[in-house]
Amino acid sequence: MKIKVKLYATFSRYHPGTLAGTPFEVDLPAGSTLRDLINHLEIPESEVKVCFVNARIQELDVDLNEGDEVGIFPPVGGG
Repeated sequence: MKIKVKLYATFSRYHPGTLAGTPFEVDLPAGSTLRDLINHLEIPESEVKVCFVNARIQELDVDLNEGDEVGIFPPVGGG
């Protein structure tokens, strides 16, 4: 199944050649979860602060479906 993914801030390093917040497509097996996607992208779970699926905050165990749009954010810093 195809999932549209946006990686934000420093997470763009996990998909070289893509600017932060720019969507790209990932093909995953049916029945995959948000956790499976994060592992597929080789993003350490401990670095993930919040994830959105179709504009809603979701836990890592949520099932993904064909055409879902996912946003993955690290902790936000600043000052």
